[in-house]
Amino acid sequence: MKVKLEDVERYERHVKMRLAFRFGVITVTDATQAVIRVRLSLADGRSSHGVAAEALAAKWFEKSPQFTDEQNLDQLRQALDLGIELYRARGLDTPFGLFAGTYLEQQKRGAALGLNPLVAGYGPALLDRAILDALGRATGQSFAAMIAGNVPGIRATSLTADIDDAQLAPFLAGLEPGGTIDVRHTVGLVDPLTAADRPASERVNDGLPETLEEVVSYYRGRYYKLKVGGDIEADLDRLGRIAAVLDAGAGDYCTTLDGNEQYDDVEGIVELWRKVGETPALAGLARSILFIEQPIKRAVALSRSVAPLARHRAVIIDESDGELSSFPRALELGYAGVSSKNCKGFYKSILNAARVARLGAGHFMSAEDLTTWPGVSVQQDLALVSLLGLGHVERNAHHFIDGMSFAPEHEQLAFVAAHPDLYDKKDGRPARLKAAGGKLALSSLDVPGFAVGAEMDFKSMTPMTKGAST
Repeated sequence: MKVKLEDVERYERHVKMRLAFRFGVITVTDATQAVIRVRLSLADGRSSHGVAAEALAAKWFEKSPQFTDEQNLDQLRQALDLGIELYRARGLDTPFGLFAGTYLEQQKRGAALGLNPLVAGYGPALLDRAILDALGRATGQSFAAMIAGNVPGIRATSLTADIDDAQLAPFLAGLEPGGTIDVRHTVGLVDPLTAADRPASERVNDGLPETLEEVVSYYRGRYYKLKVGGDIEADLDRLGRIAAVLDAGAGDYCTTLDGNEQYDDVEGIVELWRKVGETPALAGLARSILFIEQPIKRAVALSRSVAPLARHRAVIIDESDGELSSFPRALELGYAGVSSKNCKGFYKSILNAARVARLGAGHFMSAEDLTTWPGVSVQQDLALVSLLGLGHVERNAHHFIDGMSFAPEHEQLAFVAAHPDLYDKKDGRPARLKAAGGKLALSSLDVPGFAVGAEMDFKSMTPMTKGAST
């Protein structure tokens, strides 16, 4: 089906986080989210609205210290401005055609503004979600039905020369969403691990867990994602203290290691792995590690083989997945997988998942997070990774942000009513994500559009200003 992007409303939301979150080189205490609402016209004259939301995050898309955090956010706004201009100029096209037909120009114009590929892709990633949401609302089809039926018109192009339509069509048709998915809880670099790390004077006391010990007993989840910081001795000490908590209370747990580009080269992360193996107290943790995520700095991660590390554990790219060609390049260097993140674009996730399906055993896609806030952002991401057949997903915003505290009461109640399996609201608290037993229930995401069955209150949001250089 062909659509035309007529208009885009841009907003932002802000929230004070309940706990500080450190990853890579930044510690975050406040967060900002971009929210958009698009208006589409269809070839038959109908009109429809759709929404999308995603964190505006500093020092992940662009980690260069030459930019301030506010400049990082403004770069993402610029990427959105570029995408809007190019999509509107494209006129009537399929949803996938809007993405694929503007991809190279988006990257070219982004580069001219100093935007790296990951930043440049942020704008289209938001637009594509909102466009498909609008189309699903107009046609009464859910996200899963639209992808399986290829309503967006996903096809092989010169952008993905290793994929052909003969493989793509049956892959899409065979996709089915799962009813539940396991949460992989994020343990940030400064997260308190035990009661001793969280003195009474620092406690939030909002009824949610504040230490890793409390997370383990509160949610009873099996999966955990552990951040490491690039200093071998500090990482060993931190992993030892995490292992003590998980060994004591998490049962048959599984973990992943996330380096967030903190190691300079493969030798550094191999040395960490060697010392983990030599540490008796880390034996259980070492056995639990499923894979290692982007441990090496982006500038060199795709320049040398990671075979010395891959001999021990599978390695995936995350921040290095800046372009549609990045995953095939990574495969040549010994990487086994790639992350799915809605902030990188759901079409990229789908195309990379098709690559994984073709490659078969030994290759995989993981479901990762970029602080998908409760509400539209988390729901659209869950709908995607569930449809791709992923069994567990990193989730962090429900721990570092107190539910939907950023939204007005009536909006929170609307989301609870529309998605009662995913949220609850009681005792005067904000609407919070349900994750009992470490699982999320997903059946309520099967609604017309892209997994959103309630309306947002746009009047409560702050209008977004245009990126400074566009």
